[in-house]
Amino acid sequence: MKRFITTCVASAALVATMIPLAAQNNPAPAAGPAVQGQGGGGGARGGGGGRGGGRGRTPSAVRSIPAETTAAKVKDPNWQAPRTPWGHPDLQGTFSTDDMRGIPQDRPANQADRLALTPEEFLQRASGDEASRFGAVNQESFLRNEFGIRTFGYTSIVIEPANGRRPAITAKAQARQKAQAGVGTFGTRPLNGFDDFSLYDRCITRGISSITPVLYGNGVRFVQSPTEIVMTYEMIHDSRVIYLDGRPKVGAKIRTWLGDSRGRWEGDTLVVETTNLDERSPAVGGVPASPTMKLTEWFTRVDPQMIEYRLRVEDPEMVTAPFTMRYMLSTQPDYPEVYEYSCHEGNTAVEHGLRSERIYDQEEAEARAKGLPIPPRPSRMEVYGAPDRSLKVRDVNSEPLKK
Repeated sequence: MKRFITTCVASAALVATMIPLAAQNNPAPAAGPAVQGQGGGGGARGGGGGRGGGRGRTPSAVRSIPAETTAAKVKDPNWQAPRTPWGHPDLQGTFSTDDMRGIPQDRPANQADRLALTPEEFLQRASGDEASRFGAVNQESFLRNEFGIRTFGYTSIVIEPANGRRPAITAKAQARQKAQAGVGTFGTRPLNGFDDFSLYDRCITRGISSITPVLYGNGVRFVQSPTEIVMTYEMIHDSRVIYLDGRPKVGAKIRTWLGDSRGRWEGDTLVVETTNLDERSPAVGGVPASPTMKLTEWFTRVDPQMIEYRLRVEDPEMVTAPFTMRYMLSTQPDYPEVYEYSCHEGNTAVEHGLRSERIYDQEEAEARAKGLPIPPRPSRMEVYGAPDRSLKVRDVNSEPLKK
């Protein structure tokens, strides 16, 4: 699957340019050889689900074995990660989380006591992942999903607590979620101003959660010096600078989208602690961000092509207990570099969303004045599926607003 070496387009912002949206077709992956299998669970934005439902396809040779069992550190506990010229473990390179898309964030109840799938369960996931990749390469449009080449046998992304399920969020966090419900082009609220678009829509940031897999653009590039490590996420072009020189943290009143990160080496593992998140920052693991949130990350190179990544979320104001998630960052044969992410919001998508909303307001006012039925407000996120032919498709670039 060759990646698009083009100016990237944010799917959320793209949808904002068209109300109603002329959605595109998205046929299910074609049936392959006689292997039954479902795609991985969970939505792409919520922790990495495949869309290869129904009949699966025979897994490739690479995908037929749980990928975690092939890691050099697993096969040889004495394996050592490569070193930089100054002696630190070398994390440099471009990796992605595309291989993690078939794994649910929370562990299914019938697997609650297990970290790994059974052989039968693994075959089901692998065949579903193979079908999803086949569909992405051969059937989907430019809004296709990017699927990796490996399948991991993890039962869930969450590994702590032991049941693999996130603890309940607090009443304060529930109130925050309720206040934000329906915001953005994935939501249902009218688009009346910038605050009605999410940070994702506006291409500002995906926050620390940028490392989790979404529709496409799941690359992350590591660059090192003796005193810093810079992580650049392809989706929405964030770069985090992690200081290793022991400098003090910033004051509690200074809060940023990505927080204030400090790192240290513990053996071959990079440990990063992050605080000072802005309360408007994107949620982490489904928990609303807050100034009291503390994130601890562990990066361990376990193979020339894999970095194990763990993220612990702690915030007594937002979640009733800490929890830890695990991803494996891996290389892909068609992912040699992180490309420019020239988000479509910069090409007036927000303007188009606001303009479209005003056109709808005018039509609603005209209908009321004439005693006619109010036109339905169409869904903005029907990007997959047949378009609703009963709705008028407008060219918001040329249709003037009535004075």
